[in-house]
Amino acid sequence: MKGLVFDIRKFTVHDGPGIRCTVFFKGCPMSCRWCHNPESQSGLPETSTKAVSLDGRIFTEEETAGTWMEVDDILEEVARDRVFYDESGGGITISGGEPAGQPEFLLSMLKELKTMGLHTALDTCGHTEWKNIVATMDYIDLYLYDLKIIDEGLHLKYTGVSNKLILENLKKLAGLGKKIIVRVPVVPGINDDDESFRALYLYLEPFGKALNEINLLPYHAAAENKYKRFGKENLMKDIKSLPKEALIKRMEELESLGYVVRIGG
Repeated sequence: MKGLVFDIRKFTVHDGPGIRCTVFFKGCPMSCRWCHNPESQSGLPETSTKAVSLDGRIFTEEETAGTWMEVDDILEEVARDRVFYDESGGGITISGGEPAGQPEFLLSMLKELKTMGLHTALDTCGHTEWKNIVATMDYIDLYLYDLKIIDEGLHLKYTGVSNKLILENLKKLAGLGKKIIVRVPVVPGINDDDESFRALYLYLEPFGKALNEINLLPYHAAAENKYKRFGKENLMKDIKSLPKEALIKRMEELESLGYVVRIGG
C-alpha cells in the first residue's frame, strides 16, 4: 500500500510532546485562506520552480511536492531517530493536509507504529467521516484537533467547507475521553475579534475537562514564497502577523476559564 506524502520533518517540537518526527500527508478537503502549506491541499503531486544561488548566479530547478511512499519506507525513515523519541517522551505525528483523506494508508501506518511501541499523535482538521476517526482510536495517543472558526458562514467563506461535521466530530471525540489538544489558528481580520472568541468560548464550555489543552497558533506570512513557487494566489499577502500582545490577551482569557493554554503548538 502506498500513500502520498509531501514532507517528513524530523526533530519537531511543536506537534505533540517531546522530540518528534512529523509525517505530512498530501491532500486536504479545505482550502484555508491562511494555509501555511498550500502545496498540501491537492491530492496529487505538484511541481514548483525553485530559485537556487550558486557562485553568485541564480539558477532555477524543478521540485516536486508529493511522493508516493510505502508504509515500510516511512517506518524505516522515522525509526532512525527512535532514541530521541524515547529519551524525550516524543514520538510520531501524522499531519497534512488531512491524514484522514487517505484512511487505509493512515490506518496501516498507525498499526505498525504502535507495534513498534511509539507514541502517536494525529493532527486533523476533523472534516472527515466519523468512521475514519473511529478507526484510529486504538492507535492514537493524542489528537491535535484544528478548530478554525465557529461561525458556519465564515468557516465556509474562509476555508471552502462547512464546519458542521468538524464540530460534531469533536463533540463525539471529547465524549469518549480521548486525549485532545484543540489548536486554533488566530488570523488577523478573520477570527481574532471578540465575537469569534466568544463563539469559541460558548462552543467549548460544555466540554469541561474533556480538553487537555488549547494551542493558539499565530498567523505568519512565511508561506508567501511557497504561493509564488507553486503558482497559487495568496489572498493573505498584505496581512501582517498578529502582535504578541493580542495573543497573550486571548491566552489569559482562556486561562481564566480554566483551560491550559499555550501560544504555538
